[in-house]
Amino acid sequence: MVQSREIVVTGGGTGIGYAVAAKFAAAGENVTITGRREKVLSEAATLLGAKYVAFDAADAAAVERALAELPERVDVLVNNAGGNTDRIREKATDLAGVADAWRANFEANVLTTVLVTTALQPRLAERARVVTIGSIAAKAGSGSYGAAKAALESWNVNLAKQLGTSGATANIVAPGVTLDTEFFQGTLDEKWLESRLSAAINKRAGHPDEIADAVLFLAGVGAGHITGQVLHVNGGAYLSS
Repeated sequence: MVQSREIVVTGGGTGIGYAVAAKFAAAGENVTITGRREKVLSEAATLLGAKYVAFDAADAAAVERALAELPERVDVLVNNAGGNTDRIREKATDLAGVADAWRANFEANVLTTVLVTTALQPRLAERARVVTIGSIAAKAGSGSYGAAKAALESWNVNLAKQLGTSGATANIVAPGVTLDTEFFQGTLDEKWLESRLSAAINKRAGHPDEIADAVLFLAGVGAGHITGQVLHVNGGAYLSS
């Protein structure tokens, strides 16, 4: 009998993270979702039949405390926590504000990923899979958010080299515009959306399930020779950036 794998999905309560967790749960895997909002996580975990651990992944001390509740063995780690914090902040009007804005996106996207991965790295099973959700913004630009996602691409290469001969892999899935998530925080502008969709070869936005399918592929046995890579799932919009 094949043993179910232990899956950890950060930011697994909504959007892409929830879609990823749902795919793994449907496949019979043991899923643990994490995030900051306990109520959201609790409701999502109940629907998924999963476990949840609530903590702030950008807080080193909080990550340390959470380790006691996270699986002792991790077969797949999906780093999904993050988002564009500029969408929930007022535009900076001075240098101090600019510094705060850049720190916020760095903490939300880079620190969350680096801290959780570093904490769980000793628990990664043989032939484990680490999949991080990046963004087309890493190449197309988008201020501090794009810069943070670009930093993750460099970090991912380093992680892939660290995992190296253990049989474990590290890859990034880079979505473009993906609807049915909390990413836009009510700030989605129709003119902006139209311009982005026109850049995609298939002229449409992505769906969380499509991103989740790419994650499942990279987490599978058949993807064992793929590591240190960025898989673009954005309808070819990347080619126009």
